[in-house]
Amino acid sequence: MTETTQTRTTLSGDGSGSRSPEYRLAMDALSGLREDLFHDAFAYRPLSPTAPDGPVIRRLPARARQYAARIPYLVVAAAALLCFWAGSVAGGTADGFPALLSGLICAVPVLATLVRPVGAFWMSMVATPLVAVLGSSFGDWPWLPGTFMCHQAVLVIVAIRTRPRTAAWMWVLTAAYGFVTETLFGSGHFSTNSAPLLTVSAIALLVVSVWHIRRDARRQVSAQQTVTAHERSRRTLLEERTTIARELHDVVAHHMSVVAIQAEAAPYRVENPPEELERAFATIRENAVAALTELRRVLGVVRAEDYEAPDAPQPTLADLDALLANVRDAGLDVEKAVTGAVRELPPGVELSAYRIVQEALSNSLRHAPGATARVEVSYVLGGLGLRIVNAAMPEPSLVKPSPGAGHGITGMRERVSMLNGEMTAGPTGDGGYEVAVFLPVTAPTEGEA
Repeated sequence: MTETTQTRTTLSGDGSGSRSPEYRLAMDALSGLREDLFHDAFAYRPLSPTAPDGPVIRRLPARARQYAARIPYLVVAAAALLCFWAGSVAGGTADGFPALLSGLICAVPVLATLVRPVGAFWMSMVATPLVAVLGSSFGDWPWLPGTFMCHQAVLVIVAIRTRPRTAAWMWVLTAAYGFVTETLFGSGHFSTNSAPLLTVSAIALLVVSVWHIRRDARRQVSAQQTVTAHERSRRTLLEERTTIARELHDVVAHHMSVVAIQAEAAPYRVENPPEELERAFATIRENAVAALTELRRVLGVVRAEDYEAPDAPQPTLADLDALLANVRDAGLDVEKAVTGAVRELPPGVELSAYRIVQEALSNSLRHAPGATARVEVSYVLGGLGLRIVNAAMPEPSLVKPSPGAGHGITGMRERVSMLNGEMTAGPTGDGGYEVAVFLPVTAPTEGEA
């Protein structure tokens, strides 16, 4: 009893689960018919000019290409004139106004394909019985010469402008119209010509459909080739980066290791070395080891897919004092000034700010040895301000400045640009150099606070 009740409940619902595949297929077909030929049938869809980069037009001179783009309009106009002649002269209508009207009825649907292609099909279907009523003699039924040519031209043009499914539906409706009219009105009165029309139109629509399919296939192949070329270029770039990472690691890591080892062994090569010398070599070794560790970590991300990030946190502005102490040990006299209410900033801002200060001070060490520097950190309402400025290099200096390639400034600009900040860098009026940066920080919302 329970099973019977459940079965009846299922059948009394929407019935979607109990419908057969044939029924669903028929509903899908009718939905396609409604979408292709009934929904917005008379929507305005103007015909676009021929693309100037076509395989034939692009070989023409520049002036001829301008006129060649209008060829589709001329072809449609010529077809409309031919249908007008067939409807008025060869259509079997009476002379005078009925002949003129018949020709116009045959020409208008062809011209309508320029702006309302689907609507032009329905206009051609309506024009067929109208021209038959105006005709004074019925040699062929239901397609008189004018409507025969008109409907054939409309089918081909609309099929070119739409898609193969629309062409199939137009052919089916044309066959249905011919069958109904021949069955109801054609028997025993005049010869019928639906079969020739359907045969010719089937061949023409098949050719157009094949052209559509080939064109879509070429577009898909072209798009796939573009994606493949992009992926190949991306893979080549990644392989190149991996190669550079390996070479950079092998070269730089070797030299940094040599520097660290020599700095550690140097005090033992001198008898009773001064304390300042031992401290200087210890600083060199610490810097070399720290740089080597960070180099391996960064290059490990580039060269290894299964690389695991170390547990050590990234540097922040809280580590700025240790950085300044390290720089002072290297010989740069630097002072720091902090303004505003010190607060915790997003990790990306903290890391970028630390790296920018680190790079600016490194530039001061390389390009202005012996000069003094000042680091200003400003916590403002909308973000964080940085200003790193070094005074003019004293003259004469025992240490010569080292040349640079400008990658430090570029790296700082990339970090600032990534955070949508602003940066200026350039010489000051007294011969020094200044880097000014503003990194915006979005205020947290109530939900995030």
